[in-house]
Order: sequence, then structure tokens, then C-alpha cells
Amino acid sequence: MTASAVALVRCEDYEETTVFEAVGRALELLGGVARYARPGERILLKPNLLVGSPPDTAVTTHPSVFGAVARHLAAAGAELSYGDSPAFGSTRSASRKAGLVEMAERLGIVQADFTASRTVSFPEGRLIKQFEIASAVLDADGLISLPKLKTHALMRVTGAVKNQFGCIPGVRKGEFHARMPDAERFAQMLVDLNRLLRPRLYVMDGVVAMEGNGPRGGDPRALRVLLASEDPVALDAVVCRIVELDPRLVGTISWGGEWGLGTAADIGLRGDPVETFIAPDFQVNRSRGSTTGGQGWRGRMARDRLVPRPVIDPALCTACGTCVQMCPVTPKAVDFPGGVRAGQTEGDRTPPVHDYGLCIRCYCCQEVCPEHAIDVKTPLLGRLIHR
Repeated sequence: MTASAVALVRCEDYEETTVFEAVGRALELLGGVARYARPGERILLKPNLLVGSPPDTAVTTHPSVFGAVARHLAAAGAELSYGDSPAFGSTRSASRKAGLVEMAERLGIVQADFTASRTVSFPEGRLIKQFEIASAVLDADGLISLPKLKTHALMRVTGAVKNQFGCIPGVRKGEFHARMPDAERFAQMLVDLNRLLRPRLYVMDGVVAMEGNGPRGGDPRALRVLLASEDPVALDAVVCRIVELDPRLVGTISWGGEWGLGTAADIGLRGDPVETFIAPDFQVNRSRGSTTGGQGWRGRMARDRLVPRPVIDPALCTACGTCVQMCPVTPKAVDFPGGVRAGQTEGDRTPPVHDYGLCIRCYCCQEVCPEHAIDVKTPLLGRLIHR
């Protein structure tokens, strides 16, 4: 069996010419752009658009990376569109704030409609036999994934495999969180989703990554690397090597290998030496403990005493209610005292409160908080055991 090729190319900054040349080199290392697009093919670009955030926050795929990949594909004769389903808000709004609309309009790339969707049967799914997928994804001839290298409270890192979660439109994503609060089952769902969609290529923006309280509230960290591969499991495993995270702790890697999505064991590195990108002090969860706990009463006991929980910093919270809105469980595991904004007057910034007995540890609240006011912290007993 041939090793999965992963290209690593040093890219010092987001200057457009620099990124264009780096992406071109990565594509050549994998066999050339013609391998991924032919004249007249409809190719959909799928960036990471978690929410609308400016490019310098490292929350979304940088427009220079998006634009560089698009230019190479257009030169191959592809007809391009782009899209994603953000955690909240419209694709248009998120894309504009992230700088993608300006780049797309300059290059003549159409924004795809990610609101319409169709139900797709997937009998080969190991866990999920049916998905609701944005019609724009299904109507394209090929999908090119443009993930961002970031930390993630639930999955430890959000990379190539997880980027396709945005192909599921709107509130459907919250339903998966509610149905699959366990990190392992959530990872299995993501693996099945990628086995269904099978993007042709993954180009990861790691020029400036995000460490710490990701995927939105963390800190930008320059790693100066672009990664590309046809194998998302191999690509994410190389990311783990760069940030010195045991890939066996990342469910999408372990289940991705077991279920045939890709490999973390047989990787052929191409381009710049991986050793030149290693960041041993990169802030990521390397704990051996579970990020969510298990099912049943034992799982609930573990969540209460051992598993990391979202914690609101009242000094940062503006009581905007985004966390309440995004909580996927019923009744809400995070809510304003007495109900949603009950009794609040103009200027009242009383923070919402978590009910950890209801909290499934999906960390959706932490993921979307616009003020970075929610962090994930491990209870004392959990810290003692993990230590």
C-alpha cells in the first residue's frame, strides 16, 4: 500500500504572492493542480467559517490562502464556488467579516447557497446511515477543503476531518451535538461524514494557527506552515506531530484509521522538514482524560467530578446570550437566572449560569462566545487524577 503523502511548505506570512507560491509548491509536491480539477468541472471550496471574525484573529481560513488555492484551480479551468455553514449567522455575513467576500468577488468566485439541503442515504456508514447535506456540496463535481489549524475543546484540535462538519446546514449541527455528546461518537460521526463527502484535497492554513482556548477564543500563534494532502487523517496526524499532541487522543484520527478514511501510520512527508515546524510549547489539551465522559449514570458522575466543564468569566461576559442560543440541549444547560433574559433591564449584564447536571460537555457555548468569556476548566478531582 502506498503511503499517504502530506506536503509541508514554509510560508512566512499572508502576503498574497508568498502564499500563492507556497500553495503552488504544495500542489506540485502532490502531483500538480490538474490532479484535483479539470477544465469545466464545478469545484466547491470549503473554508473554515466558524463565525464571522477578522482574518487577524486566526478564527477562519485566511483570505490569502483561500484566494491562492482558488487561483490555482481557476488556472486549471475549474468553475469555482465557495461556502460553509457557520455556527450562527449567514454565510454571507461570516464570509464578509472574514475577508472572503472581497477576495471571492475580486476573483469572480460565486458564493454557494448553504441553506438548501437534501437528505442523503449512506448505507456504508459505520455509525450514521443518513446525513442532511447542503445542496451546494452535493451539486458540485468536487470538494476542496480549506481547514484552519486550531485547538478545540471537544476534539483537542480542529483540522482536516472536522472541517466538513460545516457541510451540514444550520441547526442540524446542534442536533448532532445533542445526540452524540460523547467525544468518541462525535468523532465517529465526523469520520462517516468524510467517508460520504470524500473531498479531493485538503489545504490547511497553519501560517498563523490558534492555540489555547480555541476554536474561537484562543490566541493566534505563528507556525508559518501550509499543509496539503488527499488524506485528512494523515494530515491531522502530522498536525499532532507539529504541536506534540499524541494522535491517539484525537478521535477523528484513531477512528479515521480504523474505518478506512485514511492512515496515521503510513505517511510520506514531502517538502520542508517537519522538524522545522515543531512547537513543543503549543497550548493544546494533552491530558489523557476524556473531554466529555461516558454514557449512563457513570458517565454523568464522571462529567460532574472529572471532566472539563465550561466556565463563564463574569468580568468578560456581556450577557449577549449567544451561549444560551447555541446550547443544543433541552432544557438549556446554560441560561439566564430565571429564564432567558428574565428580569433583565437595559444595561444589566448578569451572566448566564451553567447547570452542570444538564451540561453534556459539547462546549458549543465556549466555541461561539464572542467575548472569549468562556473557558474550559477541569474540576479539582480531575486535575489530581490526570496529574
